[in-house]
Amino acid sequence: MDADLPVFTPRETVSELDRYIVGQHKAKRAVAIALRNRWRRQRVPEELRDEIAPKNIIMIGPTGVGKTEIARRLARLAQAPFLKVEASKFTEVGYVGRDVESMIRDLTELAITMVKDEQRERVEASAARHAEDRLLDLLIAQSKPKGGEGDTQSYFAVGPDGAASPVVPAGGDREALRKRLRKGELDEHQVLLQTTVSGGPSFEVFSASGIEEMVFNIKDALGNLPGFAGGKTKETRVGVPDALRILTAEESEKLLDMEQVVQHALERVQHSGIIFLDEIDKIAMGGGRGGGGAGGPDVSRGGVQRDLLPIVEGSTVTTKHGMVKTDHILFVAAGAFHEAKVSDLIPELQGRFPIRVELESLVEADFLKILTEPKNSLVKQYEALLATEGVELDFTEDALAEIARVAYEANTRLENIGARRLHTVMETLLDQVSFKAPEMRGQTVTVDGALVRQRLGEVLDDEDLSRYIL
Repeated sequence: MDADLPVFTPRETVSELDRYIVGQHKAKRAVAIALRNRWRRQRVPEELRDEIAPKNIIMIGPTGVGKTEIARRLARLAQAPFLKVEASKFTEVGYVGRDVESMIRDLTELAITMVKDEQRERVEASAARHAEDRLLDLLIAQSKPKGGEGDTQSYFAVGPDGAASPVVPAGGDREALRKRLRKGELDEHQVLLQTTVSGGPSFEVFSASGIEEMVFNIKDALGNLPGFAGGKTKETRVGVPDALRILTAEESEKLLDMEQVVQHALERVQHSGIIFLDEIDKIAMGGGRGGGGAGGPDVSRGGVQRDLLPIVEGSTVTTKHGMVKTDHILFVAAGAFHEAKVSDLIPELQGRFPIRVELESLVEADFLKILTEPKNSLVKQYEALLATEGVELDFTEDALAEIARVAYEANTRLENIGARRLHTVMETLLDQVSFKAPEMRGQTVTVDGALVRQRLGEVLDDEDLSRYIL
């Protein structure tokens, strides 16, 4: 595990999660301990290190109570490669669709992108210097000298209007040009750049499960052949600021050691990777002890579980970047389990998720907290959105209490979709203001309890209408 990555105690992790997620303390404690155990494993004697398996978690609870958000925020805290997948999207080997190993390949690609971005930041200053030197060379090389014999030459470049304007004044030098470039005095000039363009026919291969990696390799190989993507260049006239940005990106790529990036990314996947398996209850076989049923769409559910088992237990998956061991990837599964139970998963898969946490349904007080307490609360989001139009939103306390009540009642009467109901309620409430906002610059809109009851009362009372609006 990377020595420079942040390390949080379980208490600190829970405190950070509290800034974004209301309640669900049992689930927060479980993931905080799981995260800390990864740090602990790296510090036990080497002969024990590989024997310590990750404590995978199943979170059980209705939709919209924070299952996905807990896993997503956990990955951000750990700065770990994180992938959210829906278990219902996978098919058993032999069926057309995605096989379970594809999630490891996707996680690897995410890790490589993450490490590349980190490495680019480290070489940014050096890349910027190299790009600046290249741009100065282009400016001077593409400038037109003027002046007679014995005179000090001035250099002119093409401006935005096509007219020649001085780049290097008489008696000037390269450093004087560098100073002008940094001051932005050359931003209106243009240079010719050699840029790479895609050539040849574009194509896509749709693969059945089990041969995705072969398809990736075929596409990579064809991409290097004449007539396919890559290899062609053309001259493009661009402004100096855009040229500097393009050249900086090119120099960053040159300074990256891709072998080191890939190696670092593979290590991070194997020791820090987190996969969030949502809707795992959809592959459980109700009443069938984990997949004994037959017929209809259920026929491959048991097969998906059996394919998932070796990945979660620990196996080696082939990717185009190398072999990835899944032994220490943390799997966090989640599901509502309305129609099925955890015991309907195959026993072997149940055993690989030793920690089970039941998340609580949201009550009216929780909706009120969700509206105001989190760092990214809905009230703050809507206030910021309308502030861009010059409109100030002012929510009174009774308005917030009424919004929470309406959301809770809508969940009670209709389908319980948890905190997501607040998004629908807020959009319905602020529909008129959002539409007229460009014409209301400088105004303050006070949202009080009376306005909430006026806008939402009739909709909530009309049960047939509320099914379509709320």
